[in-house]
Amino acid sequence: MSISARLYVLLAALALCLPWRPARAEVHPGEAALVREVAADTGKSPARLTALLDQAKKQQSILDAIARPAESMDWKNYRPIFLTPSRIQDGIEFYRKHRALIDATADKYGVDPQYLVAILGVETRYGSNTGHYKVLDALVTLAFYYPPRAAFFRKQLKILLELPASKLAGPLDTLTGSYAGAQGWGQFMPSSIKHYAVDADHDGHIDLYHSLPDILASVANYFHAHGWKPDEGVAAQAQPMDHPDPIKYLSRPPSMPLEDYESRGYAPLRHIAPGMPANLLTLQAEHGPQYWFTFQNFYVITRYNSSPLYAMAIRQLANAIAAGVHDPAAQEVAP
Repeated sequence: MSISARLYVLLAALALCLPWRPARAEVHPGEAALVREVAADTGKSPARLTALLDQAKKQQSILDAIARPAESMDWKNYRPIFLTPSRIQDGIEFYRKHRALIDATADKYGVDPQYLVAILGVETRYGSNTGHYKVLDALVTLAFYYPPRAAFFRKQLKILLELPASKLAGPLDTLTGSYAGAQGWGQFMPSSIKHYAVDADHDGHIDLYHSLPDILASVANYFHAHGWKPDEGVAAQAQPMDHPDPIKYLSRPPSMPLEDYESRGYAPLRHIAPGMPANLLTLQAEHGPQYWFTFQNFYVITRYNSSPLYAMAIRQLANAIAAGVHDPAAQEVAP
């Protein structure tokens, strides 16, 4: 028998003597691969990462919620959710109470202040409802059990596992948020925390649940980074002329000047520079279609949430809050 053959026999015999251990079954499909990636990128313990993911639970209510988002409604049904007298009044009171901080933050980042308030108003009712789902449950459920958007949520889960403790309000297994895994008053996803969250109170820790300076600065920084133009407006209602051309709304930076829309049968209801780039949005309102010119700042809001209904709700809530702060009798609740 050759030396190589003898060595093979010896190794086979040794293998038979060793105790057999089955491969560990994954609690969630694809979990092991994710753990390997995070461990390789960060040096974190695979055992600890696995233990963290193992305790996360698939939640059917999360899958049910993402299958019926509010943004699938018509505007006539969506608008009443957010443009209520109580939400407007709460926003006015919130702005008045924290006006010095809000205005200073808005000025630093070049953002209109009422929009910082409106984001918090739409997202979490000014911090009163930040969500009850465990963030790990939400992201594990959507990353491993929701094929239509699994790639997006797997990326968010990976980023969450890689974030340093200084960018989170607490241990990963204690964080709660929306059914999509968004956190804090401004409902930041992990990628937004990574790139845009700000330690505005300079305590060495970003807390999007308890530090209002951090919360406001993070939203303002998000808008600034995506190209907000202060005092340029967000949208303006348009009036269709006889037989206007049908125009489909596209979620992209506006490029067509208003004067070109006029040649296609749409005119602004107030004076706006004819060279102002705009998109045209049609909303199904209670008494028929509404037409709106939307500008760069509207597009920026859709980077926060891609729905044009969301962006319009932010715009109208912001205007109503600003009107109420300056003149309590002038709250804007009209379309």
